[in-house]
Amino acid sequence: MKCVSLKDQPFALKNDGSLQLFFVGTGSAFTKINYQTNLLIIKGEDHLLVDCGTKCPQAFTDLGSSITEVQNFLITHSHADHIGGLEEVALMNKYMTHKKPTMTINETYQYILWEMSLRGGSAYNEENAGDILTFFDFFNINRPKVLQDYQRETLEAQVGSINLKIFRTKHIPDNSRDWESSFWSCGLIIDERVMYTSDTRFDQGLVEYFDSRFNLEAIFHDCQLFTGGVHASIDELNSLPEPIKQKMRLVHYGDNYKDFIKTAEEYKFKGFADSHVYYTFE
Repeated sequence: MKCVSLKDQPFALKNDGSLQLFFVGTGSAFTKINYQTNLLIIKGEDHLLVDCGTKCPQAFTDLGSSITEVQNFLITHSHADHIGGLEEVALMNKYMTHKKPTMTINETYQYILWEMSLRGGSAYNEENAGDILTFFDFFNINRPKVLQDYQRETLEAQVGSINLKIFRTKHIPDNSRDWESSFWSCGLIIDERVMYTSDTRFDQGLVEYFDSRFNLEAIFHDCQLFTGGVHASIDELNSLPEPIKQKMRLVHYGDNYKDFIKTAEEYKFKGFADSHVYYTFE
């Protein structure tokens, strides 16, 4: 894996065909300095934005782009730092660019996302043939398929040349026993090479299972800097086997992360993931 700063490679939604991960932000939900953890996957002519939080449209503008240039979305769960920019995406595309981006989403989460979050601000702006608008008026659908031979619910989808294994995670509520008793949330295996957990509580079996299955090249794992609540903590993650920690970069961290750089080194993590860096897998 190579790390290339935005200073050395201009921001773009396409590349030479290598798999690249570019974090639009790496901060926690309430970050004030690192934007929120939203991930852009780029491969050749194809791209996918994983999550679109409240600050994400502004982040794209600050990068010299526009959120309306994104053609493919996948949302991992319904907290505002992951969906807060989606209403802007829907309305700007429908009424300004007059195009529909594609959402990779299963039927279960589509219902949750629309009925519990997006419908109130999007459905009632106009009528279509006498009916209020629906999810399909704003997004085309890329429907993943269910995979059968996995330890937990796992789906598969293809976004152009980008392969995704979409696995359920244990995020909320804070007392849920496992992914099955948790509200809907997911993480990703990208091209069977890279794991991105999105938000999850500490779940050792999750990481060890997918690492053993795919011999992962890199893991980008949710990490808060204290123990408790609905995110894996740096101290909990320290209990993972050292070979796993050595390929793990930490994301979704608090603004005080610089106070923990030495701790991450002592625990033998790969380090903290950085915003606006191309992580390139050739």
